[in-house]
Amino acid sequence: MNILGINSVYHESAAAVVVDGIVEAACEEERFNRHKHAKPADVCNPHEMPEEAIRSCLRQAGIEAGDVEAVAYSFSPKERRKKFAPDPLSVPGQWGDIHGERTFQSRLDEVAGAVSRVLKRDATDILHFVPHHLAHAASSYYPSGFDAAAILVVDGIGESACSTLACAEGDSIRILEEIEYPHSIGFLWEKISTYLGFSEYDACKTMGLAAYGNPMTFADQFASLIAVGEEGYAVDAEKMRFRLPDFSGLESAFGIERNLSGVLQTHHADVAAALQSATDAAVTALLRRLRRLVPFDQLCVAGGVGLNCVTNALINDGRRYREIYIPPAPHDSGTAIGAALLLHHATVRGRRDLNTPTPYLGPEFGDQEIISALNEVGLKPRRSGSVAKEAASMIAEGRVVAWFQGRMEFGPRALGNRSLLADPRRPEMRQVLNGKVKHREDFRPFAPSVLAEYAEEWFELGTPSISHEYMLFACPARSDGRDRIPAVLHCDGTARLQIVRQASNPLFHEVISSFHKMTGVPLVLNTSFNDSEPIVCTPAQAVATFQKTKIDALFIGNFVVTREAAP
Repeated sequence: MNILGINSVYHESAAAVVVDGIVEAACEEERFNRHKHAKPADVCNPHEMPEEAIRSCLRQAGIEAGDVEAVAYSFSPKERRKKFAPDPLSVPGQWGDIHGERTFQSRLDEVAGAVSRVLKRDATDILHFVPHHLAHAASSYYPSGFDAAAILVVDGIGESACSTLACAEGDSIRILEEIEYPHSIGFLWEKISTYLGFSEYDACKTMGLAAYGNPMTFADQFASLIAVGEEGYAVDAEKMRFRLPDFSGLESAFGIERNLSGVLQTHHADVAAALQSATDAAVTALLRRLRRLVPFDQLCVAGGVGLNCVTNALINDGRRYREIYIPPAPHDSGTAIGAALLLHHATVRGRRDLNTPTPYLGPEFGDQEIISALNEVGLKPRRSGSVAKEAASMIAEGRVVAWFQGRMEFGPRALGNRSLLADPRRPEMRQVLNGKVKHREDFRPFAPSVLAEYAEEWFELGTPSISHEYMLFACPARSDGRDRIPAVLHCDGTARLQIVRQASNPLFHEVISSFHKMTGVPLVLNTSFNDSEPIVCTPAQAVATFQKTKIDALFIGNFVVTREAAP
């Protein structure tokens, strides 16, 4: 059975193709249209399809549009109609307003027509609407390999729920409880990020900034914004005013005006630290309740808050759950996979061992496409006898290497196929990458990709999890090795590491192994191959980013281009 999964209701538009229960392809529309998050979350656009992502997934799966037997869209208009309540704190015509909701519902009614246009056939009878948080839950549970699990979903909002407690056994997923809007941890991060001078999409910046602050400075003030109890939390809607461009509640609580200058000060870091601490407490409270409701020792986590590697590390301490699984795309993009898998398991029973978790689900490119992209801009590549060893040598020499290989990763983290690699031993690498390549804030950390064979020697991992391969946990570095890898450690001594196994990514594993033989350090600095843009997808995008930055060398397939060779 060929199922096309689609997410486009809010942002992070994406597509996935599931064939007989196996995820054959998945990719995000932003990688094609070059707009971060693909599109804004607007009442006017849930019917805007991730067309390029859909076409790419079909090509990768080796099927035509006519072969698609079902389409799963990760949102339920029926559930939305049933649960929607007007928000008195909203902008006319926008989210929460009755007129804005009518626009939203009318655009949802156009989804079937939009899918039909992309597939060039009538898709009305094969289109299935899957509740958003069920799609999130499925994206984590079905690939986990667990026979049964407790499930926690925490994000901005689904149809109306902001956090969901669920359980799964065999093929079935059952929702137990939902915490509905306005009690949104995801929106809390969006609002506070904007208050601090970032955009609503910059939770990663706020998370990085939090390590520089003191969470106790504004602990009492934060308690008035989000009250955390023994088994849950509640957000003060009047103070947060999520749907209004109004920060008076926050300004009153903290005694600090919204940061419009872009200049960060100590009190901004303290606010971020208090937010992180409150998030840790709220998620921990939810897990206490979930543990009481569901007896299983396995936990699956999904939703945008599942990208918070600090909270993830906190809950992965082995005290509550023996095993934890978080997918490489726990945010909204992942619901394209989840919706398709949920539909498959609702239709075809027998789910065991069908899915082998991998983030490498995007497109890949052959020599002809690579050579064409290089020739188009006058670059003269040479073929390498061993790209892994040559790249490792350049990294050890202190050069920044762009690494473009195989199938693109699915999810927001570069995991060794669309990456920039550098020497973790050199403290100046952070400034070099932030200033000359990535053009981003100096306080933002970089991640290490470490050989699985040595990960425990260098980092405190917590409970073993395959999700360590997806850069989803902030793990403390062991004290005896910290001085040797300053470029990949945050100010608190942690790192958002990626464990690299030979079986999962043999070529990337070879790069790190070669670097290890040269230096005695079994890890490299790994950050996304981009420059204030979505991660590169195609050879042409890789070449363009190489040319406009100060990257020293581009390893693309079996070919190498160095800065000296650029015209």
